[in-house]
Amino acid sequence: MTQTTLSVDDTRGVIAALQARFKDIVGPETRDICYATQNRQQAVRELAELVDVILVVGATNSSNSNRLREIGSEVGVPSYLIADGSEVDPRWVEGAETVGITAGASAPEVLVDDVIARLRSIGPVEVSVLAGREEKIEFRLPAELQGTVVSDQKSDGRTATLVSDH
Repeated sequence: MTQTTLSVDDTRGVIAALQARFKDIVGPETRDICYATQNRQQAVRELAELVDVILVVGATNSSNSNRLREIGSEVGVPSYLIADGSEVDPRWVEGAETVGITAGASAPEVLVDDVIARLRSIGPVEVSVLAGREEKIEFRLPAELQGTVVSDQKSDGRTATLVSDH
C-alpha cells in the first residue's frame, strides 16, 4: 500500500525491491495507481523544462503540494510552496523570464488567480496555459452502492449526498 502522493515512478523502485525479496507478493495493477497524482507530477517535470521558477499553490500540510514543490527543486528549478498570492516574495521572481504556476489537487482556482494577480502587481504578466493530460479514467461504485442515495449530515450542518444510478 502506498500513499497517493507517490506516483508510479516514485514507487517503481520500492515495488521492485519488494518483489525481489518476497517472490509471492501480490500488488495492485498499475491502473489502480492514482493517475491524477502521476499526471500532476509529470506535468511539473515538463513545466520545469520551460520556466525559471515554479510556484506551487497549496497548503503546507498537503503531501501532494509538497511533493510537487520537491519535484521542481529536484530537477534544479527554484520552487516555492505558497498558500496564496500574499506569500509570493518578489525576490523569487526577480530576473526570471518565465514563472510556472501549478497547484495541489485541493487548491481552488481562485488561489491560482490570486497568485497571478500578485505577479501582475510585481511586473508585466502574460498568462499561457499548458495542455495537460486528459484523464478518462472512471471509477465505478461498488455494486452494493450502485442505484442508491446516501446522505451524511456533517457536524457543521452541511449535508453530503451521493447519488448513483448506474
